[in-house]
Amino acid sequence: MAERIAREKILLKVKLNELLEERRKEPPRPDAPAAEPEIELKPLEADVLELPRFEMTIDGAPVPIPDDVRQLLTSIQLDLGDIPPEYLVPAGPGEYDPKLIQPEEKDPEDVWKGTYHEVGAFFYREWDYGRQHYRKNWCVVREREVKPVEDDFVAGVMRRYAGQARQLRRTFEAMRDADRRDKRQTEGDDIDFDALVETIAEHSAGQELSDRVMTKLHRSERDIAALFLVDMSGSTNGWINEAERAALILLCEAFEALGDRYAIYGFSGMTRKKCEIFSIKRFDQPYDADVRARISGVRPQDYTRMGFAIRYATDLLIGIEARTRLMITLSDGKPDDYHDNYRGKYGIEDTRRALLEATRAGIRPFCITLDQEARDYLPHLYGVARYTVVDDVARLPFKVADIYRRLTV
Repeated sequence: MAERIAREKILLKVKLNELLEERRKEPPRPDAPAAEPEIELKPLEADVLELPRFEMTIDGAPVPIPDDVRQLLTSIQLDLGDIPPEYLVPAGPGEYDPKLIQPEEKDPEDVWKGTYHEVGAFFYREWDYGRQHYRKNWCVVREREVKPVEDDFVAGVMRRYAGQARQLRRTFEAMRDADRRDKRQTEGDDIDFDALVETIAEHSAGQELSDRVMTKLHRSERDIAALFLVDMSGSTNGWINEAERAALILLCEAFEALGDRYAIYGFSGMTRKKCEIFSIKRFDQPYDADVRARISGVRPQDYTRMGFAIRYATDLLIGIEARTRLMITLSDGKPDDYHDNYRGKYGIEDTRRALLEATRAGIRPFCITLDQEARDYLPHLYGVARYTVVDDVARLPFKVADIYRRLTV
């Protein structure tokens, strides 16, 4: 950050000198002073959610601000709180080494590089519960693909959990083949004895005899899309990360028997300017060797900034045609971030707001957590019936399968 601030100071002074050079090519004004032109910058009033705006004058005459200069001024204002007077002194000829202001090479994996590292990123709003309104275009979000790792992790999981994998597969096959028997029908293929006894009792009491005493087998047609959000924060380092990866392998193997559409994304963040979504398996991707290698490559990253990830997943699910859309989050802790007001109530309220947005969009969110203190905050986030706490991490894949079955029947 210090290097960027120093570079932007130099670059602004050079750009101002270029502005003056262009101005010197124009015919001089009769009232122009003989001294060096004076550059003044006046901040304009802006809404609390808007970026800073400025008005520039040279010798009292307003001049249009080029886009690149405007971006520099905005970045400096955000870093320092204002534009120091010494920043507005144009650079003299040869004052700086040109190498200091050469355009930087952009590395797609290094979001901190460049004057405006937001270039090419997505922007998501965030809920400020204190002000009770959204901060628009607040989170800078980039989707990255997990680097595949070719090792023996997947084979080891399948050897170690061979029995559990077969059990999970049978469970999902049963879900696929499960039919529902609708009760209290006027016609059907069997008698609904509960309804029959009830209508006889009501008839004996003088009520009209009901004809809804049959059951009918309903062949269920699955039209489900499920998105799994995996916490890739630094706190998952160690056995939690290994358990998450093992659970994903077992679940993918079981999902192949079910036939439902599903996707897997990881998430992590470090402040609002570095919010990352990690693609592990997209909806249109088959479960193949590449996906298995990406699951093997899932590694802990930064912090648990959740609101942007839920909104990103919501957008993905809205784009999928399905009767039932599920968003299942696997996490080890509550919303959190580094050196940011996201830690505490702000992050919890933003996450809760994002979940409400998902619900209103017709998505059913659910959270499976390893955090034993989750009962203090998850009811507020998800509601009392939309989360579960896993005590034994070895049971994680089976807990996910059980939750998935209950959400989709």
